[in-house]
Amino acid sequence: MEAKIKLSYKNEREAEAVAKAVSPDNVEVPPGLFVETVRRGSKVFTTVECQTKLQTLIATIDDLLSCVSVSEKAFSVAERFKMHRNNLEP
Repeated sequence: MEAKIKLSYKNEREAEAVAKAVSPDNVEVPPGLFVETVRRGSKVFTTVECQTKLQTLIATIDDLLSCVSVSEKAFSVAERFKMHRNNLEP
């Protein structure tokens, strides 16, 4: 079984932040599971291959998308803080 996920962002910087945030998940995976995430421009592509159970594939995608969500929220907060800070500077 294989899943391919493509996420699009406003810019390369945001895409890079998300790709780096989920990349540690690619390091150690159980046997029969392969996860690869790459950034191309402002897009992030993830391939998940699973040779075991469907439940494992679904759980892996769920974990990946949870990490993506946290990364996107953190990036958004950081951007708002940066804009707020810039508005306060003389």
